[in-house]
Amino acid sequence: MFSQEKYLKALNYAAKAHNEQKTPHGLPYLTHLTAVAMEVIHACEEGKIELEKTDKAITIALLHDTIEDTNITYDDLYMDFGVEIAEAVDALSKDSSLPKKQQIADSINRLLTQPYEVQMVKLADRISNMQEPPQSWDSEKILAYQKEAKFILSCLKNCNMQLSKRLEDKINNYIVYIK
Repeated sequence: MFSQEKYLKALNYAAKAHNEQKTPHGLPYLTHLTAVAMEVIHACEEGKIELEKTDKAITIALLHDTIEDTNITYDDLYMDFGVEIAEAVDALSKDSSLPKKQQIADSINRLLTQPYEVQMVKLADRISNMQEPPQSWDSEKILAYQKEAKFILSCLKNCNMQLSKRLEDKINNYIVYIK
């Protein structure tokens, strides 16, 4: 189905880049990255996506937060994984120089110029993130996060029907977390 060597290269790279970073629930950050990769792997298998695109999507899933959340740069990814992976991860990264309210729209606009296998990673990422929110979030923040997920889905829903349906279900069930 996909190349185990490419998977291990990206997984080890991400593990080193994210080092001691934790999820909002205190787990090693690698759990988030592998959850996103698992969603992508399943969607690629279900959709019978060709091997080259599957390998690319899985690699991007494992590396998707490296530019945004670590000291890894576009140039680092370019040197280690090539231009396609670097551009994809860059498109998935929020531009912190923009006001917070513009960051997701900017990222989506950049993602819309990318192939479907890159866009799939954004859906998988949000699926992974649509679990129980941190205790510190109030109802307003939870609703805003759900609304942002709806925006992401509306923009990227055509990239993969399996992931779109899964995210739609997560969005609909997210209401249980409103306090």
